[in-house]
Amino acid sequence: MSGRKRTYSTGPKRERVCLVGAQVRSKAGIWTLEDSIDELAELVRAARANPVAQVTQMQNRPSPTYLGAGKIDDLKEVIEHENIDTAVFDDELTPSQQRMLEDALKVKVIDRTALILDVFAQRARTREGQLQIELAQTEYLLPRLAGQWSHLERLGGGVGTRGPGETQIETDRRLVRSRLSRVKKEIEKVQAQRGQQRRRRTRDLFTVTLVGYTNAGKSALFNRLTSGVVRSRDRLFETLDTTTRQLFLPSGTRGAISDTVGFIHKLPPIVVASFRATLEEALEADLLLHVVDVSSHFAAEQVQVVDDVLKDMGLGETPRILVLNKWDLVASSPDTGEPDEFSQDLLPHDEAAVLTSATAGWGLERLREEIDNQLNVIAEMAGTVPAVS
Repeated sequence: MSGRKRTYSTGPKRERVCLVGAQVRSKAGIWTLEDSIDELAELVRAARANPVAQVTQMQNRPSPTYLGAGKIDDLKEVIEHENIDTAVFDDELTPSQQRMLEDALKVKVIDRTALILDVFAQRARTREGQLQIELAQTEYLLPRLAGQWSHLERLGGGVGTRGPGETQIETDRRLVRSRLSRVKKEIEKVQAQRGQQRRRRTRDLFTVTLVGYTNAGKSALFNRLTSGVVRSRDRLFETLDTTTRQLFLPSGTRGAISDTVGFIHKLPPIVVASFRATLEEALEADLLLHVVDVSSHFAAEQVQVVDDVLKDMGLGETPRILVLNKWDLVASSPDTGEPDEFSQDLLPHDEAAVLTSATAGWGLERLREEIDNQLNVIAEMAGTVPAVS
């Protein structure tokens, strides 16, 4: 017998997750149900859980219980057979849907919104980011407080189910509203401080902001353009906190460039609202760099998602450059030519586009030149003179 000791993992157990999605046939868009579930699986992995099964349903009309009765029975069987800890649903559930599904499935039920907030909570490092997550989580929790007391409803009346339960829910609601008020005041202070810092930092400077789908390589590109040290990793929502650095361009023009949180399909409105302070860098920008992972099979869909969010934020008319990043993953060298059929679908006829690879260092000078040209055009239209170093 060998003297080798057996070791055991003492880390937290990775939850076994079943992914659940439904799509109404008449509302199917450029994102298929399978595409959306694939992305949901990546979010689950980002939350340090293990997606081991999935249940999906195409529907003729939305179900008040999210899934039809027969499909819920199928889901119960999968949960039992696969020893599932958590069912993650691909859309935001109403409080009543969540309570019903938890009662029926006997496992933890969370929706896409709660999952994204969980990933954000893991990633937030600055006080500002943590406040924004707390605001979003609190606003998400408020309409769901009654579900925290659903054990009283299941007792079926009698002792313990009258007044005190109602009183506790109201107490909880008051506490949550008080927490919301406190967090909003703290965020207002952060916004005021950020506004003052931005005005001092960008006085007489043109501002450029990186936007794009999550994990498109914005932070890696930011680091290449500025010699910055923003953490860059190949995972969803690595960057939540805005970072700004000076940008020096070929003509001698100086600007300020900011890296921001990435967008995602079905990005919850409360997340966009809560991250308003962070996204103000984009709202104030003279020029947007819309960064796309050109190696993704869903690149065209991701471009559309970002365009839609930018329009909702009132940025549809802001000048931008489409940056087709991660070019090294689809080409063997930077000399393979102009964008071909895989990227032509991404290109609006009136929008500049540049191929880059932040990892390999391809296309960076071309991008600097295009930024320079665009800022000079903006300066001419505004009748101003760019700052020079």
